[in-house]
This record gives sequence, structure tokens and C-alpha cells, in this order.
Amino acid sequence: MTLRVAGKLHQGRTTNVSRGGFAADMNEKVPVGAEIEVDLQLVFDDDAQSEPLRVPARIVWCTAVEEMFQVGISFKPIPADRAQVLAMFLRYLDDSGPKTKQPKGERSIDDQFR
Repeated sequence: MTLRVAGKLHQGRTTNVSRGGFAADMNEKVPVGAEIEVDLQLVFDDDAQSEPLRVPARIVWCTAVEEMFQVGISFKPIPADRAQVLAMFLRYLDDSGPKTKQPKGERSIDDQFR
């Protein structure tokens, strides 16, 4: 993941991606409130990853953690074609996550909304 902040590039690693944004681990402090562009490379598995997906965003928080910084980034409105790729990636993450077995006779919360 690459952040473009006021013409300067910052490299980091994403964690906890959602529809609204993501958290990232960074080596450098970045300014909270900055309007930025993010190049995300979505990794589907060891052999499949997307081309960098450039999206507009804003830095919401930045916290020092040991020798690094954790950063919270919220997406700004994303163009439809890129939003579709991001939505597909999030569905992939949902589908590939750990599955929990429901006790016999019980329904999952997801079943109640189908």
C-alpha cells in the first residue's frame, strides 16, 4: 500500500480493510486530516493480486506503536469501477474467513436476514 500525501510517497501494510476504510502499519508518521490518494494492491491469495487500485481517502488517526505508526484511513467517495473491485475483494475476504459451525437446530444471524 502506498499513500500519496502532499506529493510525498509513504509505504505501509494494510490491516483490517472494510467498506469504509482500513488501518495500516507505517514506518513514518503521517498528518491526521490530510486528504490523500492510496494505491492498494489487493491480495487474493499467494498467486493472485490486483493491479494497484488508486482511491481517494483521508487520514483519520495516527498512533505511535513501538518503532512504527498505526494509521486509520477512511475512503472518500470511490469511482464506481474501483468500488466494484473493492467490494469483490471484501466478499472474497468474507467467504475465505474461518467458518464456525452452528449448534444443531440453531440458525446463524445471517440466516435471519435472508
